[in-house]
Amino acid sequence: MIEYEKLLNEAQYKAATMAEVPALIVAGAGSGKTRTIVYRLAWLIEHGVLPTQILLLTFTRKAAQEMMRRAGDLLPGGVAGLSGGTFHSFAYSVLRQYRPAWLEDRPFTVMDSADQLGVLKECKDALLLGKGDRAFPKTQAVIGLISKCRNKEMRLEELLKMEGPHLLAYEQDLQKLMDAYAEYKRDKAVLDYDDLLFELEALLMSEPGVARSLRAHYRAILVDEYQDTNLVQARLVRILSGIDEGEAGPVMVVGDEAQSIYSFRGATVSNILDFPHLFPGAAVVTLEQNYRSTRPILNVANCVLSHAAEGYRKRLFTERQDGEPVRLKQCISDKSQAEAVAKRIERLLETYPPDEIAVLFRSGYQSYQLEMQLNQRGVKYRKYGGLKYTEAAHVKDVIAYLKLVINPMDYPSFLRLAALFRGIGPKTSQRIYASLGAGDAKALARLRKKHAELFQELDFLNGIRGRLKSSPSTLVGEVVEQYDPLLKRLYPENYPKRRTDLDEVRSMAAGYGDLDLFLADLMLESPEEDEREQGRVVLSTIHSAKGLEWNAVLLIDLAENRFPTRYSLYRDDLYEEERRLMYVACTRARDVLELYAPASLFDRTSGGSMPAELSPFLQELDPSLVEQWSEGYGGRFAKRNVLGRGRAPGVGGFAAPAGTKRMAQAGRGEGSQLPAWDEDGRMPERSKPLAVDELQAVAGGDSADASGTPANEVFEDIAKGKISRCRHRMFGRGKILGVSGTDKIVADFPGYGVKTIVASYLLVEGK
Repeated sequence: MIEYEKLLNEAQYKAATMAEVPALIVAGAGSGKTRTIVYRLAWLIEHGVLPTQILLLTFTRKAAQEMMRRAGDLLPGGVAGLSGGTFHSFAYSVLRQYRPAWLEDRPFTVMDSADQLGVLKECKDALLLGKGDRAFPKTQAVIGLISKCRNKEMRLEELLKMEGPHLLAYEQDLQKLMDAYAEYKRDKAVLDYDDLLFELEALLMSEPGVARSLRAHYRAILVDEYQDTNLVQARLVRILSGIDEGEAGPVMVVGDEAQSIYSFRGATVSNILDFPHLFPGAAVVTLEQNYRSTRPILNVANCVLSHAAEGYRKRLFTERQDGEPVRLKQCISDKSQAEAVAKRIERLLETYPPDEIAVLFRSGYQSYQLEMQLNQRGVKYRKYGGLKYTEAAHVKDVIAYLKLVINPMDYPSFLRLAALFRGIGPKTSQRIYASLGAGDAKALARLRKKHAELFQELDFLNGIRGRLKSSPSTLVGEVVEQYDPLLKRLYPENYPKRRTDLDEVRSMAAGYGDLDLFLADLMLESPEEDEREQGRVVLSTIHSAKGLEWNAVLLIDLAENRFPTRYSLYRDDLYEEERRLMYVACTRARDVLELYAPASLFDRTSGGSMPAELSPFLQELDPSLVEQWSEGYGGRFAKRNVLGRGRAPGVGGFAAPAGTKRMAQAGRGEGSQLPAWDEDGRMPERSKPLAVDELQAVAGGDSADASGTPANEVFEDIAKGKISRCRHRMFGRGKILGVSGTDKIVADFPGYGVKTIVASYLLVEGK
C-alpha cells in the first residue's frame, strides 16, 4: 500500500483519500494539483475501483497521459483500461457507441480544421456571399465566430455587439452562412469539433437509458482544470454524475477559480463558483501550500487576489523563506521601459539560463519595443502568444511603405505594396516596376488609368519622400493613416487589434531622428535559427504562460488601459478576469518577480506621450509588499515611493465593500461550508455597478441603479442627502458633492481630487 500520509501534505492527503463525493478541490497556483490527482487515481484503484470504472477528463490528451503514466508507476498492476482524455475524445467515443437518432444508420465523421474551411467556403460560394467584397470576413474568421457562438452559447448578433461591432453590417449574411453550414453538416452526417459536446448532451437528454448506462459503468469521475469548462461541459459533468437523479454523484473536480482566464474561449468561472450549490453536500478542500514561489512573491499574489469580488477564500503559503523582494519599477515612458527591461535581462543572464527568464504582458503588441531592444543587444528570444512585430502581415505592409519612401526602387517592397490592390498579380507588378524604372511615360499613363489605386499610393509616397526631415514618428503616422482603409478592407475580422499594433510601431519610431535608422533597427533581427534551440529568453502573453513557470519573471506595461485593458472597464466580469490574469502572471515566478509600469504612453492622436496612471492592480497593493523604484531622466533608478498617493491600500479596484463579496469559505474543517452568497448564489445587488446602458435616459426615469431603483430616484436621494458615498473602479471610494446634468455625479476622491463621472460608472452607497 502507498503511504499517502508521508507523501502528501495534509490538504493533498485529504483530497486524495476522501471517500465522500461529490467534491471540489480548489488547487491554488503551484500547490501540487497534478500530484494530488495522480495519488487520487492510485487511491481509488487501491480501494477497489477498477481502472475501467474511472473516467478522467482533462483539456489536453498530453495531460491525461502524464497523469495516468504517473499513477501507473505507483501501482504494481498499472492503470490499464482507465478512460482518460479530453471532453471531446470522450464525447466521440460515446457517440460512436450510441448513435444519435438523427444519424439513423448512417456513419458519421468528424471534420478537421481544413475540412471545416472547405465546407464553409462551399456554403459561402453557394450563397454568393462576399463576392467582390474584400471587407467580408475571411472564412477562417467566420469559423472562429461560429465556434465562439457555440461555446459561449450566444446569438451571433449578441456576440458581434460585444466583440466585433465593426462586423454588425454583415450580421444577416453571416447568420445565413451559419445556418447553411449547420444544414450541410446534418445533410452530410459530419460533425465539427464543437458539435461533439452538444451532440453528446442531446443524446444523454433524449436517451435516459444511455445516461444510466454510463453512470452505472463509471464509479469515479475526475475533472481537471474545472475553472476552464464552458457551460455545456459543466452540464455534461452534472448529467454523468447523476446528481439530478438523486444519486451520490461520484465526481471530483479540481481547479482554481483564480486562474479562470479563458472566457474568450467560452469558459465560465461560474461553473467552479457554483459547484457547491449545483452539487449539494459537496466537500470542498483547498490546496494552499505553494511549492514554486518565494514568500515575497506569494505575498503580492495574495494581495492581488484579496480584492477579488468573487472567489474561494485561500491564502497561498510556502516553506521557502528566502527570496529577493518583489520590485516595482516605474519608468518614464513605454520606450524607456523597454530599455530598462532589456538591461535587466542582460544582468539576469549572469545568474539564470535564458529559458529561465520570462517577460510577460497582457497583449502581444506590448512587447514590440522590447523586441527591438533585445535585437539591438543580440539577446535571443522566443515569443509565445502573438506574432513578432516583423512577422505580422500588416506590420510588414507598413514597413514596405516606409522602405519605398527611402528607396523607391526597393523591388520586394514594391511587389508587396502592389499585391495589396485588386487586379494586380506578379506579372503586372513586374511590368509596372519596369515601366517606373525606365521612366516610360506612355506605358505609365496606361497603367495609371488601369490601376489608379496603386498609383495613388505611389503619389502619396512621393509626397512623403519630400518631407524626410520630418520626425520618423510623424512619417510613420502618415503612412499608417494612408494604409488604414486597406487595413480595414484586408482584415475586417480583427481590424481594431491590428490597428493597435501599427500605433505601437509608430510609438517605436518616436525615439529616432532619422527614418532610415529606425527601419534599420526594425530589420536588425537575424534570420530565425533552428527552432529546436531552447536557450532563449521567453516573451509571452499571460494567457500563453498559464501552466508554466520560470526562475525570473518580469511583468511589463502595468498601466491603466493597458492592463487591465480599457474594454474590461465597462464590464465587471471582464475586469475580474483581468485581475485573475494578474494573479496568474505573478504566480509564474519562482525566485524573482519584477513589475514595470510606464509613467507615460505614446498617444497616436497627438503623436507625443501622454501621462499614464498606474494599473489599478498596482494601486491596490500594500506598499510594504514591494520595493519601489522610480526612473530619473538620466535613466537611473532610485528608491522612491510610487504607490500610495494618499490612497489607502485596498480602497480601489472596484472591490465590493466588506461583506458583499461573493466569497466561498473553502472547507478547512470536516465536510464543507457553503459560500456566503445571497440566496440566489450571486453577489449582493448593492455591490453591483450601474450597467453602462442603464442610464441612457436618466431624466426620463427608465434607467435603474444597481439595486433596481430608478436612476432619477438615486439623484433625488443624493439631493436629500440619503446617498453621499460612491465607488469608482480607478479612484476608489469618494464623497458625492452633487450632480451634473442628467447623468453625471460630482465626487471628491482622496488623492485624486474632484471628478465629474457618468453615473453608470459608479457604485452608489449610503452615508
